[in-house]
Amino acid sequence: MAEDGFFERMRLGLQKTRDTLQQGLGTVLSRNRADAETLEELEEVLIMADLGAAATHKVLQEVEQRVRQHTIAPDGEGLREGVVDTISEILRSATPSSDERQHDARPWVMMLVGVNGVGKTTTLGKLAHQFRGAGERPLIVAADTFRAAAIEQAEIWAQRAGVDIIKGQAGGDAAAVAYDALQAAKARQLSQVLIDTAGRLHNKIHLMDELKKMRRVLARAMPEALHDVWLVLDATTGQNAVSQVTQFHEHIGLTGLVLTKLDSTAKGGIVVNIADQFQLPIRYIGIGEGIDDLRPFEATSFAQALLAQE
Repeated sequence: MAEDGFFERMRLGLQKTRDTLQQGLGTVLSRNRADAETLEELEEVLIMADLGAAATHKVLQEVEQRVRQHTIAPDGEGLREGVVDTISEILRSATPSSDERQHDARPWVMMLVGVNGVGKTTTLGKLAHQFRGAGERPLIVAADTFRAAAIEQAEIWAQRAGVDIIKGQAGGDAAAVAYDALQAAKARQLSQVLIDTAGRLHNKIHLMDELKKMRRVLARAMPEALHDVWLVLDATTGQNAVSQVTQFHEHIGLTGLVLTKLDSTAKGGIVVNIADQFQLPIRYIGIGEGIDDLRPFEATSFAQALLAQE
């Protein structure tokens, strides 16, 4: 899919959020003044767009400071400029650095975690497809031994992506499956080990213990590798996504986020909320079910799609 086509789909996917923001901003900023009443109503608009209290407070503080310092005009357009610039800066803070993924040891090992229904297995398949298209040799690991359907789904995606798969048996030891897959990847000189994991409720201690065990086993098996844990979030869940990041990061330590289903949500502002609250790199965003509908997160493009006036 062409980049401009993907951007247009992302822009359309964020239409509901953008409409909420633009309608609210239009009403508030039409007063053309930066007084206390205007700022209070601006706060309500941003919270309603799911930016959350902390990110909203940061935006308002920055806007007020810029008005005081005369770097933006104390009118409607000046306030809009301050809001757009500050939200863009928050999003840029969650953009991975270009050299961050460089690492000599192969394979790169990545666990994909998240609750059921967020699109973990689908995301894994799309990543494998992208890596293979770039000339890499990824391996899909079906380590969600809690659900037989997850293993079958991973097999389908491995076939679609044209990559190898290592799978466990339903009810088996997920960490053992991941260990065997890593050994196989080393023997075959593969470039990435992409591990699908169980997705029972994030507040279930047993699930977190299972993920911790898997991470320990992998780290011992190949300590020199780059080990990542990415959390997949369904953007339509809004504030519940914040709770999931908190739980998973606290228990197993996340190194990145993937946000899916941005094509069907009025809660696109949650991306700003999460970027501000956790300072975790947002690795990818998904806007559909197609195999090419997952792309690396780019703050500037996302901010433009979220905030641009029609």
